[in-house]
Amino acid sequence: MALEMRDRCERCGTAALPPDGEARICSYECTFCGPCADGMGGTCPNCAGELLPRPRRATA
Repeated sequence: MALEMRDRCERCGTAALPPDGEARICSYECTFCGPCADGMGGTCPNCAGELLPRPRRATA
């Protein structure tokens, strides 16, 4: 089962999150840009889980 690589921040909705770019996710794959994740203290507002750097996929 692969991660769903969402392309927009769930908080601000404007930050583009390319698959090889920086993003933070929780264990439920809620996805946020770095500035929003920092602004939330590294805690997911949906599940209270820890926001960690999203793994990057190699580009073709």
